[in-house]
Amino acid sequence: MDMTHSIENSVKDYLQKKHEVTVESFEFQQTRKEFEGDTTLVVFPLLRYVKTNPVKLGEELGEHLVKDVEQICAFNVIKGFLNLSFTNSFFVNQLEEIITTQDFGTQQKDEKSDKMMVEFSSPNTNKPLHLGHVRNNLLGHSVSEILKANGKEVFKTQIINDRGIHICKSMLAWQKFGQGETPKSTEMKGDHFVGKYYVIFDQKYKEEIKELTEKGRTEEEAKKQAPLLLEAQKLLKKWEKNDTETVALWNKMNSWVYEGFEKTYSDLGVDFDKNYYESETYILGKEFVLKGLKDGIFYKKEDGSIWVDLSEDGLDEKLLLRADGTSVYITQDIGTAIQRVKDFQINGLVYTVGNEQDYHFKVLFLILKKLGFAWAEHLYHLSYGMVELPDGKMKSREGTVVDADQLIEEMVTSAQEIAEELGKIDDLEKEEKQKLYQAIGKGALKYFILKVDPRKNMLFDPKESIDFQGNTGPFIQYTHARIQSLKRKANVTDFSVVDYKNALDLKEKDIIKHLLKLPSTISQAGDELNPALICNYTYDLVKLFNSFYQNSPIITEDKNVTQFRISIADQVAKTIALNLNLLGIESPQRM
Repeated sequence: MDMTHSIENSVKDYLQKKHEVTVESFEFQQTRKEFEGDTTLVVFPLLRYVKTNPVKLGEELGEHLVKDVEQICAFNVIKGFLNLSFTNSFFVNQLEEIITTQDFGTQQKDEKSDKMMVEFSSPNTNKPLHLGHVRNNLLGHSVSEILKANGKEVFKTQIINDRGIHICKSMLAWQKFGQGETPKSTEMKGDHFVGKYYVIFDQKYKEEIKELTEKGRTEEEAKKQAPLLLEAQKLLKKWEKNDTETVALWNKMNSWVYEGFEKTYSDLGVDFDKNYYESETYILGKEFVLKGLKDGIFYKKEDGSIWVDLSEDGLDEKLLLRADGTSVYITQDIGTAIQRVKDFQINGLVYTVGNEQDYHFKVLFLILKKLGFAWAEHLYHLSYGMVELPDGKMKSREGTVVDADQLIEEMVTSAQEIAEELGKIDDLEKEEKQKLYQAIGKGALKYFILKVDPRKNMLFDPKESIDFQGNTGPFIQYTHARIQSLKRKANVTDFSVVDYKNALDLKEKDIIKHLLKLPSTISQAGDELNPALICNYTYDLVKLFNSFYQNSPIITEDKNVTQFRISIADQVAKTIALNLNLLGIESPQRM
């Protein structure tokens, strides 16, 4: 039941200007904590329809609404703000409506639903995933789930950067220094194995640069003339010419990496509906660049390179094809976008990519619009900030990267240590305990990362993230488990709202009011592509429930009271579970 409509209609009747008073004239706010009331009507915008002072109009409207709207039982006026209080039965009925609404807070997908695609992860096949990828994957997965909860049909995808000089560096290092070892023979995860050779390349390359500078070359000359780099460039040219031996090596090493990625994705709880590969999509991109040149959208410079001039749009000139005809990143991005729309008939696409690529995506979206694609209006860049650990930034080339697999493992180990110390699950079977450690450790990691607005840089503190108190995943999971324990203790199986006549206390009302905000919160999180809104909402709900739990006994001698309070607790648990699921987090039954 939306009380604002009832209040608006009643006020229009009182002002006797039903057709003149616009919706924009009504401004509602949450009543400030220091005042009594459940919603506040701002009186000032209504003064244009009647000549009086705001306090007098507020008093008149308050008296009218108490008589005219059954669910309003009291009011008070503070300056130009009319605070309205709702009846007990209003809140009971609202709770009943929430409980009886299937998947309350979400919208169902139908044949008219928008088809959206979310791109995330998009790794290079020369190294394992790191902490930055973890934020990327968790954001992409959560945004996908939030869009689904808003009734969208969602396809999850990644573009795998499987071509280029960086891939050839790993290949060359393995050829020269690998002595035939494999992930199997070394018992290494495939992506870590290939990443090791990317690091080895860089180490050997630096040694060559040092040797050349000692022989009198400038550092710039040494970097360009180092034999290893020249060999890697030669290998790239052989790959581009489809040399059989080079392509076979490329396929073999990439397959090792993909196997490793799949394990990490599985551990993170993310998956994809389709993978795109840069080695395939750049060809289609080149076709459309040449078409754009033919149509006069792009232009060719004297050296034969193809460019687009975006200066009239407040941007710069952008290279689309090099003089030798080879493509750049944006070439394959053009091809990939076109291919995706063709494959899935999507009418919206979200790119989950770090904020260092903000300019790139402005340019990409503008180019696609210039090429005449109407769907280019519905492309979004989910731009996120860098993740750092307390001891500083991550570096990948030096081999000091904050490894995703190691981080997940450490989080699960920390969860195990804390759970064993608390000793509340000693009676669980070993397998159940292991599942719980996984749920708590990964939940801590995911929640801590997702609770930060994506656009902000963040500091990930593993120790703080796994605390069982405060704004953390384990604290929220623990509240869910506590409610399950309460339900078992109360031995209640029917969670429908009884015909409850008792006066509700403020904490019960606050919980119901907060539950009513769930649909608008999920909708806003979808509009803004921001899982942090779900985190904040859930944390606030958990704080409200814990305050209620500590001050009001849920299981009492009065069966009527117990039934009502258990029904509130059960709905809180369902809401926690729904929201944690949107964040990719499990909701344990016991902790």
